[in-house]
Formats: sequence, C-alpha cells, structure tokens
Amino acid sequence: MPVIASPRRFNRRDLLKGVAAAGVGAVTGSLAHGYLYERFHIALTRETLAVSGLPPALAGLRIGLVTDLHRSETVSHEMVDRAVRMVMAEAPDLVILGGDYVTWGDRRFVVPAADALAPLSAPHGVFAVLGNHDNDRDMPPALTSKGFVVLRDARTRLTVRGETLDLAGIRYWTNRPSEIAYVLRGASPNVILLAHTPKRLIEAAALAVPLVLSGHTHGGQIVLPVVGAVAAREFPVIAGAGRRDGTAIFVSRGVGTVYIPVRLNCPPEVAILTLRPVEI
Repeated sequence: MPVIASPRRFNRRDLLKGVAAAGVGAVTGSLAHGYLYERFHIALTRETLAVSGLPPALAGLRIGLVTDLHRSETVSHEMVDRAVRMVMAEAPDLVILGGDYVTWGDRRFVVPAADALAPLSAPHGVFAVLGNHDNDRDMPPALTSKGFVVLRDARTRLTVRGETLDLAGIRYWTNRPSEIAYVLRGASPNVILLAHTPKRLIEAAALAVPLVLSGHTHGGQIVLPVVGAVAAREFPVIAGAGRRDGTAIFVSRGVGTVYIPVRLNCPPEVAILTLRPVEI
C-alpha cells in the first residue's frame, strides 16, 4: 500500500523567509524601475510662490530653476539637453542655475555640462551659483563662457519692469550669518538668495530675506513608502515650496543623481516659479 506523505506544515520561519523573499523582490524591482525608468523622466514643476513685500510690478515674474545636473557617466548630455529644452519652452523671465553641474568636481564633464546648458537664455539673464561638487576654478569660467553670470558670494542688481530686483548668490561653504549678511549688504528689499543648500533658509529668515532658491537634496532621490526621504531629513525643506517666518523657499529635486544612478518615488525636475505678493 503506497505511503502518503502528510502535507508539510508551515511554521513561523517559513513565513518569515517568504516575506523576506517577497521584500527582496519588491526592492529589487523598485530599484530596477528607478534605474531604468524613473531617473530619466524629468518632470516640469510649475509653482506659484508667495513672496513677502513683493511689489506689484514683480507680480507674475517667472523664474526657471535648473539644478543638480551631476553630468557624468550616468547623466548624459541628452538628459541635460532635455531639461534645458523644457525650460526654454516655458519662456521664463530669468533663469537660475543652482549648482552641482558635475559630480566630485570631475573635470572631464565640466565643459560638457556647460555646453549642454548653453542654449539657456532669458530676457533678464541666466545666473548661477556653485554646489559642493563643483570645482571653484574650472566651473565658473566654463559657465561664464556661455554668457551666464556666476555669483560667488556676490550680488547683482536687475531692473525688471521698472522695479529693482537683487540676486545674491553664496558659495556652498558660506554659512555664517555674518558672511551672508555681508553679501546682502546694500541689497534692495526685493532680493532673492541663491543658495545651493536649503539649510541656508535658517540664516535667510533671520536676515529677513524674502525668497531663497535651492537644490542639493535631490528631493531625497530615493523616497521610501511610509519612511520617506531618509537621506534628506537633515534639511528644513526637502523638496518643493516651504516657508520659515517671512521667508519663502523653493527646493528643486534637480536633474541628475549622485552616489547611485537611481530615483525612487522622486523623479527629476526642472521648475518654473511664478512670484506673487503675500496676501494680507
């Protein structure tokens, strides 16, 4: 008479093994999606920012923000070119470049990064600051050769629709309130602080700067369900619009990637920001 084996009973260890295997599969699939798909699909973000003290003449001013290209072996010329074309199609009044054009100062990509950005133009100009990955000797001349103004702890004054608008750009390592105050000295009330890292929101708010534009965080680059953007929790604003006291900020997720060429629940972006007065 044939022996019939009794069905195997699953215990807690079997259950945990199954859950672990499913988890590994889900993570592997998500990372593959982030590597093969999500990191290439640049979003166009349109945001309206309420700016304290903004005069009526500057209401509706449109700013293009492009940051964190990280031009490298894994971020191609074609990808940066796509970001540039997206901004140009919106015809902003001025364009801001937020830093980290290459990764770890890689000199092989300094000129290619500038070349990819070269088609950018706007009626009131294109202005750039440097990020923590940018070489202070190589990157500025590459950008200025394309007609862009690089602000390294410096301020420039524009006249827009008959109104004064100051742009103050600081280096990544400029973080003391006294240093930032020195750059802002003599600025009009209509001043925008260009700071690669959103950590400078704290100093900007203390100095009553109306608006800060930043990048650096990549929006976390990898944003996990429930957990969120683990790699960017140290920042007062990880991505998008925020406010501290009377100071508004916008933090772009940027175009490229760093450390690993993956984005998860955090697509790359370029932004078109429209300014409006704070409603009282």
